[in-house]
Order: sequence, then structure tokens, then C-alpha cells
Amino acid sequence: MTSPSERHTSHFEVIPESRCKELLAVHTAGRIGWNAPDGPEILPVTYAYHNNEIVFRTSPHGVLSSLERRVRVAFEIDEIYEDVQTGWNVLVRGTARGVTNRYSLTTLWKNGPVPWASGVRNSFIAITPERISGRVVRAAFVD
Repeated sequence: MTSPSERHTSHFEVIPESRCKELLAVHTAGRIGWNAPDGPEILPVTYAYHNNEIVFRTSPHGVLSSLERRVRVAFEIDEIYEDVQTGWNVLVRGTARGVTNRYSLTTLWKNGPVPWASGVRNSFIAITPERISGRVVRAAFVD
């Protein structure tokens, strides 16, 4: 917590793409955003970073099933530490589509993501990245 007499500035650092991919590979929860028919939508998903794609399972009847048809999306993972005003994020911009290839589906059922949400989640959606970027922000306090 800062005192009223302290002021701070933020320092941003770029996360190299190779490190962004490492972070995508070790984390399993993120958020997907897209322009839904009724406006911008952002929802959390559990995912796997598989063959350089982000893959998640969803209900064939839920709002995320609309991503089975090729849709431009943004996907983000992050960690934020509010108490010390520090954090990082990785942003992926790309195209989502339903996974239909039999070999890919067989592999994903064996080694793919397991949704946290209950119910039938038998539709796989893959995001093919077009751009991957990341940054770290750290607050620097000055007396």
C-alpha cells in the first residue's frame, strides 16, 4: 500500500515471443474474446497449448460453439499481483475454428484440455495464432 506522499510510475517490458509460448504451455486457464452477434464477448476457458495452437473444449450448444466457424479472436493469459502493482500478460490474436480432423480429435481426447465446467463439453475449438505478444508491468515507487 502506498502512502499519499508516494507517487509511482509504471515500467513495461516486452516478453519475447519464445517466452510467451512457454507461458502458454504451462498455464491452463485464460480468456477468449470475440465480437459476438450481440456485441463484444469475453469468457474464461481452460485450454491446452497443443501443436502451437490454443485448444479448448466447449458445449456444442453454448455461446462458445459459435467459434466453430472461423472467427477472429483474442486470447489472453495473465497473472496480476494487485498488492505490489505488478503483473504480466500474454495476448494471442488469431482465428478460432472447430477441430474436425479425426487424428487431431483422437489426440485431443487423450491429451487435450479438461474443462472445469460440468456438462457435455465435446466440441473442440482451436485458435491458430497470427500474433503473440506479451508484457510485464512493474510499479516503481518514488518518495
